[in-house]
Amino acid sequence: MTLHERYADAMMKTLSPPLAVLVRGEGCYVWDENGTKYLDFLAGIAVNSLGHAHPDMVAAAQQQIGTLAHISNYFASPSQIELAERLKRLTGAGDAGRVYFCNSGAEANEAAFKLARLNTAGGRRSRILALNDSFHGRTMGALALTGKPLMRAPFEPVPGGVQHIETSIAALERELDDTVAALFLEPVKGEAGVIDLPEGYLRRARELCTQHGVLLIIDEVQTGAGRTGKWFAYEHSNVLPDAVTVAKGIGGGVPIGALVTFGDTSDLFLRGQHGSTFGGNPFVTATSNAVLGVIERDDLVGNAARRGEEIRELIVGMDSPLISEVRGRGLLLGIGLSEPVALKLAAAALVEGLIVNAANEFSIRIAPPLIVGDAELADFDERFRAALARVTSSGLVPATR
Repeated sequence: MTLHERYADAMMKTLSPPLAVLVRGEGCYVWDENGTKYLDFLAGIAVNSLGHAHPDMVAAAQQQIGTLAHISNYFASPSQIELAERLKRLTGAGDAGRVYFCNSGAEANEAAFKLARLNTAGGRRSRILALNDSFHGRTMGALALTGKPLMRAPFEPVPGGVQHIETSIAALERELDDTVAALFLEPVKGEAGVIDLPEGYLRRARELCTQHGVLLIIDEVQTGAGRTGKWFAYEHSNVLPDAVTVAKGIGGGVPIGALVTFGDTSDLFLRGQHGSTFGGNPFVTATSNAVLGVIERDDLVGNAARRGEEIRELIVGMDSPLISEVRGRGLLLGIGLSEPVALKLAAAALVEGLIVNAANEFSIRIAPPLIVGDAELADFDERFRAALARVTSSGLVPATR
């Protein structure tokens, strides 16, 4: 049997058949079982901040796995404490901040959901607001927050009390009052096709949440760890949340998530109200410290800002009738298409040795490693142009504007 056949025979059918079986990676490139080389401009869906097999990450993982891998949450480890302190500093939570470790973005949002339920103000606060077309994860609490009805439908009833609203300042002003416990939002809707919030939205959300005693909880699972050209995307709006959820890029490939609380929000959780067996174990926290340390040392946040603008210019410069707009910030970009051919374009890119993602039929998402440089950008330019030409020559779109 081939590896694809063995996959189909062994794996539960919750995912589509794999596009390829990958066996190794180095930097911004990966290779499949046949030796085909691909430029990875998805980075495990914004996970592989340092690309593949980065020597600092490898060294940290090897050292820690050979020393102390797991100890349960009855004990602490130096790497766990160091990472919590680092996240407090990087997020801006400061001395009053606190960190809860878990294993994924969905788990971080589950913890944040429970945190929101604790902000009751004597029972007056019974509503949690989230945004239409948002995505916060696939576990039941995170799914309740997710603003995609088709994803929720097979699993109803999901946990109650969540109201999804349109992504407009007018809707915020209409719905946010003293009966609301928390507002959940993504600063960029990654799974929706990299959709930016309206101008001024986060600043107004912060004002209204402060006015009404509502927790502003920002999901930075996909946007955090420097991906948008700031450590966290809320920094672009000069606001601070009451809590932020992070995962993906902070681990660079190891499974880790965290909830970081700010100010008085740090006092809501009491002992025994939440926990995780694997959360914050020595292996993942040591590896995460190495990843975040390299991002700081090598100014990869600045690199994300610079390279993102260069990639945007490359895409616009392709002057393709298929490309209608480029959205997002830094190294989380969405390419809006004029025709519903994103799946075909992503498939054509794969044939050209380029990994990108069709977030929906009208959107291509790209999220390369933060280490991306001149050579990779030139390679992307060549391969994506070739993919566009494949789709355009198929007759699916006009050949000229």
